[in-house]
Amino acid sequence: MPKEFFGSNHSFLHRKQLLTFEEIERSVRAFVANGVKKVRITGGEPMVRKDHPQLISILSKIPGIEDLSMTTNASLLTAEAARELCKSGLQRITISLDAIDNEVFHSINDVKFPVKRVLAGIENARVAGMSPIKVNMVVAHGMNDQEILPMVRQFRNSEVILRFIEFMDVGNTNDWQMDKVISAREILETINNEYPIEPISATYRGEVAKRWRYKDGAGEIGIISSVTEPFCSACNRARLTAEGKIYTCLFASSGFDLREHIRNGADVDQLAEIIQNLWRYRTDRYSELRSKQSDATPKIEMSYVGG
Repeated sequence: MPKEFFGSNHSFLHRKQLLTFEEIERSVRAFVANGVKKVRITGGEPMVRKDHPQLISILSKIPGIEDLSMTTNASLLTAEAARELCKSGLQRITISLDAIDNEVFHSINDVKFPVKRVLAGIENARVAGMSPIKVNMVVAHGMNDQEILPMVRQFRNSEVILRFIEFMDVGNTNDWQMDKVISAREILETINNEYPIEPISATYRGEVAKRWRYKDGAGEIGIISSVTEPFCSACNRARLTAEGKIYTCLFASSGFDLREHIRNGADVDQLAEIIQNLWRYRTDRYSELRSKQSDATPKIEMSYVGG
């Protein structure tokens, strides 16, 4: 969240506006009733939420959830925190890291903690037993494209799956321009020229990252190409915000207010029907229809809906 836009004077949501853990649980049960099997806790930074391990514990007990994960910047992922998350039922973790060089990392993320703290968080997650651990790197021309190979060298021959993400036009504050996009093809060529790789099959239908492995057996990487190779037709993700709005597209301008129905007493079955109808009639195809006109359309911030 850039301090230029979200500084000390920014007015954040009042706690009463946020869904309680019980309300989140009821919502998730409604999604599971519609076939959802994977749940990810994201943000913003999810670990700043008070008592977040309690939420993990609540969700881990919902029948039908086969995969419960979290995306974090690892700034708070101490050894104790990692053990507590595992004990609470968290199965996997994804960590955001856009550069291995401290100076580049700070210039992109506008944060004060060092890369070594993120690396320590990754190791804490590994020791705690979370697997597989994924590291996400958003690549943008002129910002961190020179960090592709250093990141590869850092995580080759480890248990970490490094994933490269094309710079996306999410939100309104990241100064997105098409000429800043480093395409999946360019990323692949950069890596393959140094460390030969070959494609491997997706682990499930709708997987957003295309998987590749090093030919020398040093592990695998993933590449998410939502700008140059859109996958709207296979998208099966919905996002529930902290204040109870559902977004069926990462590039949406507005969401559906589920909180109103929750606080008016809707039970799991009623919420499930609302979600089913919302999903059935969605028409989101932003990435496939991207144009100069749509580029200028106001969008929800990534820090609000997660990745």
